[in-house]
Amino acid sequence: MKNHIRQVLRSGKFMTGFIIIMLILLLVAVYPLLNPGNPLEMIGYNSFVKPGVYFSLYDSLDMESRHVYRFRLEGADELRIYNKFGTEDRIAVKEWLVRYGEREGVPGLTEEEIDVDDRYQLLDLWWEHYDPTLRLGMTIAASRVYQRLDARVAGIFNLEDYNVYTIWNEELEEYEVHQTTVVNDDYVNVNDIANRIWLPLGTENFGRDVMKQLVHAIRTSLMIGLVAGTIATAIGLLLGLVAGYVGGIVDDIIMFFTNLFTVIPGIVLLILISYSIGQEQRGAMTVAVVIGLTSWIWTARSVRSQVMSLRSRDHVNLSKLSGHSMPRIVVRDILPYVASYVVMAFVLQVSSGILAEAGLSMLGLGPKTTDVPTLGLMMNWAMRYTAHLMGAWWAYYPVVGVIALISFSLNLMNTGLDQVFNPQLREG
Repeated sequence: MKNHIRQVLRSGKFMTGFIIIMLILLLVAVYPLLNPGNPLEMIGYNSFVKPGVYFSLYDSLDMESRHVYRFRLEGADELRIYNKFGTEDRIAVKEWLVRYGEREGVPGLTEEEIDVDDRYQLLDLWWEHYDPTLRLGMTIAASRVYQRLDARVAGIFNLEDYNVYTIWNEELEEYEVHQTTVVNDDYVNVNDIANRIWLPLGTENFGRDVMKQLVHAIRTSLMIGLVAGTIATAIGLLLGLVAGYVGGIVDDIIMFFTNLFTVIPGIVLLILISYSIGQEQRGAMTVAVVIGLTSWIWTARSVRSQVMSLRSRDHVNLSKLSGHSMPRIVVRDILPYVASYVVMAFVLQVSSGILAEAGLSMLGLGPKTTDVPTLGLMMNWAMRYTAHLMGAWWAYYPVVGVIALISFSLNLMNTGLDQVFNPQLREG
């Protein structure tokens, strides 16, 4: 046993998968302490807010309670142009310039010569050639779109001061109007702003923190995988030991039901059982039990085949001749020889349980949505509310990455264990 443990700890594949899982568990344990609260709480009024740090605009304009700093930063104007002159506006400018170049025969205004990523080239060409009176074969509505675009482009360099007016109540009787002027080189320290929030992965369609939700979903999905893996491994181990050792009519009966479940695809059973339970009764643990009760087949068959080869070994025959009971023989003379395989089967069952939950939730048959988040439910929400069509990558890419990472690490651990316990696969 000690030798096997040393070999496992020396296995590069096992340790790589183990470290990844430990890092994920560390994240699950630490992040809720740093950002406590209900992961399903709706904190945003908008759908699919992109990742970033957000602070209160109201608090940042309260110039009376904090000091305002003046900076002259190099490149500040260029950054404003970069942010205000967006992709859609640049594409529209290029389309108008190409139309104008084709009609007037102006060189340099072709599809290939205009670089939509060169903002300054586009602006120069626009100011040189744009004429709001030209329609270029467009409808009046389309021409007005470009006129509004011209007004937005002109506003990019509008550095006029902003005047902020606040009404101040004094003793609930007198009102004063305070005017604060904000110029283009005013800055405030973000640490002085009372209300701010960091959203590493933004918010999803309901305005909920994706990062907080993802961490809690990992914990729930891992719990589902562990429960499902434990149930499936326990059932498969028990049936495989009994069928392999006893044989005869008992083996025939167990294998009949095993073959019956083998013929029916597991996902079909999962769908039928989950659908029959109903949405309100489908908690996370209920789904885990259902997955476990339908995932034991290949474990039972594999354990049975190994036990059938072990029951005729000399040490087992010696225990029979010594008058030992069947449970004692199975536990002390057979189980230790299949223990390594059972551990590997359990690792794969955990991974399969997580993937099965994700598949069920994608079909709308996972745990109830008002209970706890899971990785599958997060994917279902992202798909249902068209995050992929709205460009909200943060609502689904991290979830897909975590599912792939967990499955990859667990399968890597299983491969490492297989190389340790299977002499034919050991690396020289």
